[in-house]
Amino acid sequence: MAQLSDTQAVILSAACAREGGFLLPITATLKGGAVNMVLTSLIKKELAEEIPVEPGSPVWREDEDGNPLTLRATPAAYEALGMQADTGADTAPEEEPATDMADQPETAPTPRKAREGSKQEALVAMLKRPEGASIDEVCAAFGWQAHTVRGAIAGTLKKKLGLEVSSEKVEGRGRVYKIAE
Repeated sequence: MAQLSDTQAVILSAACAREGGFLLPITATLKGGAVNMVLTSLIKKELAEEIPVEPGSPVWREDEDGNPLTLRATPAAYEALGMQADTGADTAPEEEPATDMADQPETAPTPRKAREGSKQEALVAMLKRPEGASIDEVCAAFGWQAHTVRGAIAGTLKKKLGLEVSSEKVEGRGRVYKIAE
């Protein structure tokens, strides 16, 4: 069974839920060359295949003859996600992936955990203290700049780890951030 990154799993799940299993358009928010890297890795893992574009479909790339190609999930992609492939022959397989996808969000967004002994774990510990921590206190503890602290709180703690971080202005300390336990 192929190991999938979170991004690969999101892209394949969306594709397998679509009629025909088309990967495009991509629903994940990726920047720069990340889209091409993820899609190319799915092709290498044989979870996606290039096929000729149908009229009105998004184009992945053009082959050496200039013919437009798009991407479709392979039966291995459905298997990797524990879904039945959409054969297009009848409507029953289309209904099953939709049912499976309804169950998928409950298991897919499992929050990550901070590695033991990491700065991330130390930051979480600081914010879980009853008094919380200010930007200046975190900067002093880790040698980070203020924008790095704000980015870690908003991106890593809130988005990736799914933690609820609250903030309030405290006289003499400035804005103090806390994680409720």
